[in-house]
Amino acid sequence: MRYEAILFDFDGVLVDSEPVHFECWQEILQTFDMHLDWETYRTHGIGVSDRDLMSMICREAGRPLEVERLLAEYPRKKELFRSRMLERQSFSGEVLELLPQLDAYQLAVVTSSGQSEVEPILRHAGIHDFFHAVIYGGDVKKLKPAPDPYLLAVKKLGVRSALVVEDSDAGEASARAAGLDVLRVQSPEEMPELLRARIAWSETQL
Repeated sequence: MRYEAILFDFDGVLVDSEPVHFECWQEILQTFDMHLDWETYRTHGIGVSDRDLMSMICREAGRPLEVERLLAEYPRKKELFRSRMLERQSFSGEVLELLPQLDAYQLAVVTSSGQSEVEPILRHAGIHDFFHAVIYGGDVKKLKPAPDPYLLAVKKLGVRSALVVEDSDAGEASARAAGLDVLRVQSPEEMPELLRARIAWSETQL
């Protein structure tokens, strides 16, 4: 079946924003005399909820009761992230070139990040209106790896067949649990070429 829609994760798929998330959490954690290294974040923090990440850090530090204090700083972390992302060119030229070429498909962003973090970045880049739906972390009760975010996306779009573009284990698990095909990518830089190849391949299977 030809894909009716393409669903993009945000961080690590459309934008190389994971290092910025990491920097922001590092800054927050320093005020609590706690540490987060890149390898731990890359392995355990990408694609999961901030609550799960902070809970893991507190357990590793032997301070499990600190998690609520850390999460109380989440609004400050979101503001740090938004301001830093708006200071730079968040989207590559290849991604900006790709989106208007996908007009044969319904497009959506499906992210665990909050609306206040992601929507201003999409609008600032002038690409928000390319997407027929945007699913934010606050839109579902269960985040990735649960299927809820992708199930909500296909429901909003009113489609049955969709290709999901993801960069994390949690995101891939979420999409597959929702019964969707997945294109796994390592970075926004390689995503456009891999997606074009996958679409071209799917068209030959009709």
